[in-house]
Amino acid sequence: MTDTSILYKVYHILYKVYRFYIDGFRSMTVGRVLWTVILIKLVVIFLVLKLFFFPDVLKLKAADGDRAGYVARKLIER
Repeated sequence: MTDTSILYKVYHILYKVYRFYIDGFRSMTVGRVLWTVILIKLVVIFLVLKLFFFPDVLKLKAADGDRAGYVARKLIER
């Protein structure tokens, strides 16, 4: 088999998988609402929680451009 026939088969399989999911999402009724809820929850988890509960410690404590030195000093101190 040649490389182009293998690539064509892989492309064809990926296209069939893509079409399968697109057709499935089009025919959903309740699933769309559930996916919307899931996406909103992910936005809340990754954006809001990161902004408020996980500040960038290196930006606050390390001098400009000396992030590697700050981490090295903290590792040595421990």
